[in-house]
Amino acid sequence: MAPTLRRTHAKPSQPLQSQELLQPYTSKRNFSVTPEPAGEAVTASDALGFVVQKHWASHLHYDFRLELDGVMKSWAVPKGPSLDPSVKRMAVEVEDHPVAYAAFEGTIPAGQYGAGRVIVWDKGLWQPLGDPMEGLRKGSLKFDLVGHKLQGRWALVRMKGNEAKPAWLLLKERDAFARDEREYSVVEAAPDSVSSAAATTPAVKPKKSKAGNASAQPTLPSKAVASELPDKLSPQLATRVERPPTDDADWMYEIKFDGYRMLARIDGGAVKLFTRNGHDWTSRLKPLHDALVGMALPNGWYDGEIVVPGAKGLPDFGALQQSFDNGRTSDVVFYLFDLPFVDGHDLRAAPLVERREVLERVLARSPVREVQFSAAFDGAADTVLLSACRLGLEGVIAKRKGSTYRTTRSTDWLKLKCGQRQEFVIGGYTEGKGARTGFGALLLGVFNEQGELRHVGNVGTGFSTKTLTSLRRRMEPLTRPSSPFATRPTLVGKAHWIEPTLVAEVTFSDWTHDGHVRHGVFVGLREDKPAHTVERELPQPADPPAPTPRPDKAPVPAKAPTSSRPVRISHPERVIDATTGATKLDLFQHYEAVAALMIEHVKQRPVALLRAPEGIDGEMFFQKHLTNPLPGITQLELTSSPGKAPWIAVDQREGLLSAAQWNVVEFHTQNAVVKSFEKPNRLVFDLDPGEGVGWEQVQEAALLTQSLLEQLGLTCFLKTSGGKGLHVVVPIRLQHTWDEAKGFSQAVVQHMSQVIPQRFVARSGPKNRVGKIFVDYLRNGRGATTVSAWSARARAGLGVSVPVEWGELASLRGGDHWNIRSVQERLPTGNAPWSGYARSARALTSAMKKLGYTP
Repeated sequence: MAPTLRRTHAKPSQPLQSQELLQPYTSKRNFSVTPEPAGEAVTASDALGFVVQKHWASHLHYDFRLELDGVMKSWAVPKGPSLDPSVKRMAVEVEDHPVAYAAFEGTIPAGQYGAGRVIVWDKGLWQPLGDPMEGLRKGSLKFDLVGHKLQGRWALVRMKGNEAKPAWLLLKERDAFARDEREYSVVEAAPDSVSSAAATTPAVKPKKSKAGNASAQPTLPSKAVASELPDKLSPQLATRVERPPTDDADWMYEIKFDGYRMLARIDGGAVKLFTRNGHDWTSRLKPLHDALVGMALPNGWYDGEIVVPGAKGLPDFGALQQSFDNGRTSDVVFYLFDLPFVDGHDLRAAPLVERREVLERVLARSPVREVQFSAAFDGAADTVLLSACRLGLEGVIAKRKGSTYRTTRSTDWLKLKCGQRQEFVIGGYTEGKGARTGFGALLLGVFNEQGELRHVGNVGTGFSTKTLTSLRRRMEPLTRPSSPFATRPTLVGKAHWIEPTLVAEVTFSDWTHDGHVRHGVFVGLREDKPAHTVERELPQPADPPAPTPRPDKAPVPAKAPTSSRPVRISHPERVIDATTGATKLDLFQHYEAVAALMIEHVKQRPVALLRAPEGIDGEMFFQKHLTNPLPGITQLELTSSPGKAPWIAVDQREGLLSAAQWNVVEFHTQNAVVKSFEKPNRLVFDLDPGEGVGWEQVQEAALLTQSLLEQLGLTCFLKTSGGKGLHVVVPIRLQHTWDEAKGFSQAVVQHMSQVIPQRFVARSGPKNRVGKIFVDYLRNGRGATTVSAWSARARAGLGVSVPVEWGELASLRGGDHWNIRSVQERLPTGNAPWSGYARSARALTSAMKKLGYTP
């Protein structure tokens, strides 16, 4: 039985006004032709009804109607409602309809207004929160729904724009009835009419937090904490080391599976499979999904790796790739090794061995071939690693037995890999991309029994700048017009062929099925071995020598790669971030890797440098002026500020590296370029969440900001902040002063805080934004700065600010989605999400007028 909803506002004193509201509805229809009800305004009732009608007009849409003061207030929702709080649905206000229309189903004839089929997709009762008439006037209406498909708390928020057809946003509030759109789309799952159902009986029930198998509730560790199951989870990652730990009693060892990291989220029997980066692969792993559903496991997050066994029963990465390429994943096995959440509890604070005990008991209750428990081994690390290498495994993962589960990279989990190493003939090279000098990659080959040089892959890592230059000099005299390989090489970029006389020594992880090296790292040239003797080295039956674990990265030379001017690194071992063990050298390598991309964002702009000589846990300070120049860093004299200290400018790759040597962690830029400094060419809206604000609210706030700016005729671009929030950046034309730009951005933020006060606040300060988001417009003042794209952040984890597409927003795990290590995987995408940035610049004049702002 549905609860009785009571009106919280007074009945109108002039009922006839409601009849006047129906005049637009009546004037558009010929009731001798259309079956729609003519209808009249009715006396306002205590129980208020709502209806959502699915309407196949010229375009399919949903009509959302709320009974209020004798009529149905109406909005056209093109995509229909969503139960996901992070999803906004545009709702265009249309004419009021008679209350009788709530029961209408039928077909409006051709030639009539709104011609097409109409069904009652949902109906029930609604309860306004506060005075609904005041909410409509102010553009912020909150209410509860009790329907067959729509339940819980909702909001309608009016956006600035066309006053003739005001645009609103229909939003689901976060409550027990909220559902992730990626898991459940209510318009797709429930497409039919509810007209035959009981009018006020809700069909949707709140989600329960009980296990999928109620009889299989595990005994939990003492440090388990009651908790809701989070929608997203970043997995703990291992740190690559050169040597095993020495205190064996504190560590256990697991096989390093040659596969893909995977996490399973199980909630009420619904199973979703996610990659380590949060991508939903459920549809790609249907056999595994079905197996997990059949196991009826308790709700939770299950952490592991998917593999495909090869011919010898060992994990085979090539076979796994073939399974996905062929679209047949029935041979995939999911090895589970951790359980951070289970049965309504957070186990992350519990010791690893206790989490694994729970996981092992849970899996033992319903064993299936597709899901296995990852066994662990005790003993001396060297012995365990040697045994793994002899078996042909990729290596082992050392895990500290008493460690907690941390959703970041940790030194409590260590990667120890079995390496391979041999000589290869160099048959050519590719051109370097971006700022890379010398060449891009070496093309490798080995001779077969017929004396043919067979291409076996490329190697593009392990080179210093000096090596890149010297090798290019060695190869250029050997140039030949055609390929020396008997097989067609796999190329990325333009190839230059050379006589096959040079021999390179390379470490690599494995051979692929088609005979190519995986993860090659250049070691050096072999001067003592003739090229014609180089063949593929096959494993022998005898025991191999002790393994040589490969380092995670090639050693960095004492003189780090730079442009023509060398930059020496002092104290490269100094730890910058104690939480990850990241060193000054790691930070230097980050700026070396992103330099070509980052220069596009910092060049010609005054830059402020955040320095951390003692690491991010020590004293840090900003530096905006230089007393002495540094390599690649220049001083800017502004003609508009004579006699003032010059600003800093970084327009070269060498300047980024000089700054990294100078203990700079963050690079901040102003909103104008030097040549026209008094006219800013961009606006920045920094979404800064207050205490108690979840990431989903930040994502929603970014979409609301984008929507408003687009309504004002402005194009905006998105980037992660590298910290807690997001940055929305608007390119503008050089037509406005600093005061005008800052004043307009402040007016935008004030408008947002007035229209959606439950989301936004226009005043800074921690006390003002508890549970809300402060959209920082102060970044737009003269002299103010914002962290640059591709800059690291001086926070635990060393997050990185990265340009993203708006379509990627839903998949981001936070403002620190990438850090200085994981950002390497993003480099191929580079600045592409901001393509079209320069030509998107607009003047603010029209936007100011629409907003009602006068400078």
